[in-house]
Amino acid sequence: MLDMTRLAPGPYGSMLLADLGAEVIAIGGGRSGLPVPALSRGKEFITLDLKADEGRAALRRLVAESDVFMEGFRPGVADRIGAGRAELGEINPRLIYCSVTGYGQTGPLAGRAGHDINYLAIGGALGTFGPADGPPVPPLNLVADFAGGGLLAAFGIVGALYERERSGHGQYLDAAMVDGVLSMMGMNFADWGGESLPGRGSGVLAGSMPAYRCYACSDGRYVAVGALENAFFANLWQALDLGEVPNHFDPANWDMITEQLDASFGTRTMAEWTEFFAEIDACVTPVLEPRELAGFRQISQRYQGFRTDSVPAVPVYSRSAAQVGETDTEDATERVLGRFGIPPEDARKAVGSAGDGAVKGLRWPPV
Repeated sequence: MLDMTRLAPGPYGSMLLADLGAEVIAIGGGRSGLPVPALSRGKEFITLDLKADEGRAALRRLVAESDVFMEGFRPGVADRIGAGRAELGEINPRLIYCSVTGYGQTGPLAGRAGHDINYLAIGGALGTFGPADGPPVPPLNLVADFAGGGLLAAFGIVGALYERERSGHGQYLDAAMVDGVLSMMGMNFADWGGESLPGRGSGVLAGSMPAYRCYACSDGRYVAVGALENAFFANLWQALDLGEVPNHFDPANWDMITEQLDASFGTRTMAEWTEFFAEIDACVTPVLEPRELAGFRQISQRYQGFRTDSVPAVPVYSRSAAQVGETDTEDATERVLGRFGIPPEDARKAVGSAGDGAVKGLRWPPV
């Protein structure tokens, strides 16, 4: 797999595929930027000057023997640097070519720049996040960048590879982050404006329903309550010894339920509540910070040696387990091109001036 993407979405997608055994060669150079350290494992990094004949020749050599090519340029840029779909497809008709962009290859915004927050906004998700009396709040860059971008691209690539086994042909994937957001919002679009999701900050899953929200503990930390179903809510209410179990789906009871739960959870620390609910099936969990994950029993037992600087390879396979590869961002151009029959002298020419500042250090976020 050849990866010419940057920032987060594409590199996350190629990391997922590297965890599953793909040989990922990340191609950089010139103004392409530096790799994200957390998304670089299991990959080799090379530098090519695609303005030079030698650089383009090296790219064509790689493409001829590759299965997947992924790029994250604005529409038209890959064509201008000799890495477009049509040109590479002629070299290798079995190539799966994936473009990862925010808005896709068509439409009035196709050529515009953007980030996760913009794709969430255009995709109808951002307007549903956050409190009713404040501005929308993006959930980091998890939804559009990682889920709607990298994960969807990886899923599409695997699907295209599977299809190629039947047809024998490669194909083009237009993986747009807005498309991913639109797809993931299907259930919530259907609920929007109704009883379960009347507006931002209001509704069953929006944080206003007392059975599905976070509560402050005596130490200022929080527990997350997801006691939606009747049985779970009854277990919660009875465990707290709050009397007769009310109808928690009736909005007329929400103020009373919230007041009772606020008062109850405020009497103990988060750690104490974690222990209290350890054996009670009420969907109550601590709100952990990243630094606490390695010490939490579910994480530590399922992923022995868990570290936040090297997240687990997922999902868990019964036979062909995904593997966390080593992270080595040193420039491997000569070594990689040598495997494709390109001698060191030609490899150095392929790097050319693009090697100035490329793949020599890591920096995130970009500045």
